[in-house]
Amino acid sequence: MNLRTLFRALHSADLLIIAYGILLSILNILFFSRIPNWWVLVLINVTVSVAICLLAIARSRHDLKLLEYVHDWYAAPLVFLTYKELYFIISPLYAGNNYDDVLIAADRWLFGVDPTRWLMQFTHPVLTEVLQFAYTIFYLLFLVAGYELYRRKNRAVFHFYMFTCIYGFYLSYLGYFTLPAVGPRFTLHDFGMTDLDLPGLWLTPHLRWFVNYGESVPMGVSNAIAQAAAQRDVFPSGHTMMMLVLMTLSVRYRLRSRYFMIINGSLLIIATVYQRYHYVVDLFGGVIFFLVCMYTAPHLYRFTLHWFKTIDSRYEGIESIT
Repeated sequence: MNLRTLFRALHSADLLIIAYGILLSILNILFFSRIPNWWVLVLINVTVSVAICLLAIARSRHDLKLLEYVHDWYAAPLVFLTYKELYFIISPLYAGNNYDDVLIAADRWLFGVDPTRWLMQFTHPVLTEVLQFAYTIFYLLFLVAGYELYRRKNRAVFHFYMFTCIYGFYLSYLGYFTLPAVGPRFTLHDFGMTDLDLPGLWLTPHLRWFVNYGESVPMGVSNAIAQAAAQRDVFPSGHTMMMLVLMTLSVRYRLRSRYFMIINGSLLIIATVYQRYHYVVDLFGGVIFFLVCMYTAPHLYRFTLHWFKTIDSRYEGIESIT
């Protein structure tokens, strides 16, 4: 199989994921002396890229619904796995140096206070429960919207949606390299006192544990240890950026779930500060990255269609949806 045939079997999102893996591999190779087990990360990226190519080839040769389904949806869990790879790159690359002081100073310059501390006057267990739930189901919302589009059997819209979401996540991930920081729950507040400072009703402690686990923060640790273990993923606010992307796409494609996305998305953005995950300036960064994503995603998508002739270029009406 030559490269032209391979490209025609790939989705545009496949090319995006492979390109992102190559970029991370280059970073690992360039800074191998500072990144422990860098070769393992490179090997994982190469293996994933090869697996994607083999999956695309298998789908092009065999008309099996299972292969089609896996090829269309494998990116959903992979986006989170690539997020975790950053944990093993950013922390050692910056040798534990955080830029929280810069973000704190920016918030104080803008508002004259620390917004997470100022919001403490409005805390209530019911509000805490609602906002923690809205924040925790972040990734699930993209699957809900994607499934609704998938059931419409309009593959042009579905694959542009997947491409835009993956592209958006990767943009936010790369943004973490600019100002790596751990967030106000570790710097302005005592992380170990979070459940006492912000008590919910029933689910909040479990949902917090789930979020902390996903961000590599161990349970029952002191603030200093937790800060050292936490992922440097504060600026820009990927939650803010990607919720704006999701709300925009859900309205554009008139999803039945669009009203829920707008309500839950608005609560989620509030929760980023209320629950002490982000500084407000992180949200501003998320808005900027959102605008960049929505402007550049259609151009990048059309570039892959025209230059690589991926499988997406064969869908009817592909130009109109971008």
